[in-house]
Amino acid sequence: MRRRPLLVLVAAVVTMFVAGVSGLIVSGRSVPPPEPVTTATPEGVPDEMVEPDNPNRNTPWDAGSAYLKEWEKGDLTAMRALVHDPPEDFTTLHQAADTALQAVSRVFIPLSVDEIDDVTADLSFTGEWTMADGPPMKLTSTVRLIVVKREWMVDWTPETIHPDLEHGDTIERRDLPGAPYRLATREGEALPPNSYADSYVGDLTAHAPPNPETGGWRVVIDKPFDDEVEEVYRHEQPVSEGPAFATTIDKYVQMAAARALDPVAKPAAIVAIRPSTGEVLAVADRLGGKGAFSTAFPPGSTFKIVTAAALLAAGVTPDQQVSCPATYQIPFGRVINNYQAHDFGTLAFRQAFAESCNTTFAQLAVERVPAATLTAQAAAFGFGATLATGAGGSCGSLTEPHNHDALAEASFGQGTVVATPLCMASVAAAVQSGVWRGPRLLADASGQPAETPLAPGVAEGLRAMMSSVVSEGTAEGTGLPAGVSGKTGTAEEAGQDDHAWFVGFHDDLAFAVFVKNGGTGRDVAIPIAARFLNAL
Repeated sequence: MRRRPLLVLVAAVVTMFVAGVSGLIVSGRSVPPPEPVTTATPEGVPDEMVEPDNPNRNTPWDAGSAYLKEWEKGDLTAMRALVHDPPEDFTTLHQAADTALQAVSRVFIPLSVDEIDDVTADLSFTGEWTMADGPPMKLTSTVRLIVVKREWMVDWTPETIHPDLEHGDTIERRDLPGAPYRLATREGEALPPNSYADSYVGDLTAHAPPNPETGGWRVVIDKPFDDEVEEVYRHEQPVSEGPAFATTIDKYVQMAAARALDPVAKPAAIVAIRPSTGEVLAVADRLGGKGAFSTAFPPGSTFKIVTAAALLAAGVTPDQQVSCPATYQIPFGRVINNYQAHDFGTLAFRQAFAESCNTTFAQLAVERVPAATLTAQAAAFGFGATLATGAGGSCGSLTEPHNHDALAEASFGQGTVVATPLCMASVAAAVQSGVWRGPRLLADASGQPAETPLAPGVAEGLRAMMSSVVSEGTAEGTGLPAGVSGKTGTAEEAGQDDHAWFVGFHDDLAFAVFVKNGGTGRDVAIPIAARFLNAL
């Protein structure tokens, strides 16, 4: 009877085994056993960085603080050893920052650690660079940290140096400009107040060289991909008054020209030139903008200087007898009239010039001066040339006359000929010196047109003729100083009042006075010229 319990136990075990086996077989198909449980690697983190079963050898605080200490010392080799896989621009950006800042020392203070997960963290810190010649630069930034083989290391990016610095950027030191050059007269003094030359200042100052004295410096991050420059530090320092940038303007000549224009109600200008050099000694411009240099008007009888030069070169002499009737009929053309129908009969060529006989010049031009010759003579006086004054400007132009009517009109400054006040001042200067020189406002102005000597005997003849204008012609008895030679002009322009001109020279000073729609040269321009010259 004792063996029965044993048999029951064995039967039970067998039953349990069979039930277990039958549980693994369902409809003839095997069911795999459950997979073992594993520890997942954080997404995006290399396997080498994760060893969850082993403690790290250091902390984020340790790694970040050690890096900041080496940075304070500027030891790039030691810094690189603390960085995981340093990028190519690690060294160059640090060196660029050192060059830009030129700091004598730097101090970094770690603030706090933000552990993002088990393998990444950020250490925030403050930095202060002590400058040799400026206030300290301070900033707050972050050192990124990662775990690599059980050790926290710096995951370096350019933002570690400065929060706005990125790969591809450059960091540079740039000087701040010093005080701009101050425009000055040839004597090195400031331009006289209310000198009517303001329109020329900007152009002239643009020619000044860079001021060697800086106004401080700044550090910028140049972002080529964004096409922008970001300033991250600026140190401004006091600067003295900018150095003088001398022009050719003569203080006293400029003052005299400006004050001579003060009482003139109409738009007007005076340009004065040194004939021996072409230097502009004064430009008092109330025409608007740079009208004295750039706006061309009919020159009227002042252009007879150019026509007279062509006639003298063609063989006409100052004392040669010529006719000056009240009117002149151009063969198969129009009738030319003298001003107020004056009839001077027969007289010397220089007297016809002094009395400003339109009919004389029209007839002689038609008979003695081909259109191409007059055009070439005008070119010898700068017409059509590109001037290099330092402030722009032009001389004027003469479209080659296409028939005798046009040639006659051009001979006394009407029709197709126009000139700027600057141009006519340079014409007078050429007569005085015997050489046409491009006018300039800067002593070293480049790009000047070539100097052009007048034909032999022409300058001497013109000087005698322009002297006659003052001694016995249209400028006689007008209060001009002794020794002045010149030429009056009254220019017509359709639909407008006449323009008043007077051009001339006295010693080594040539000038042009112009009044837009002012009237006659004798009544309007000469009194202004007299005030100007008598003030010198």
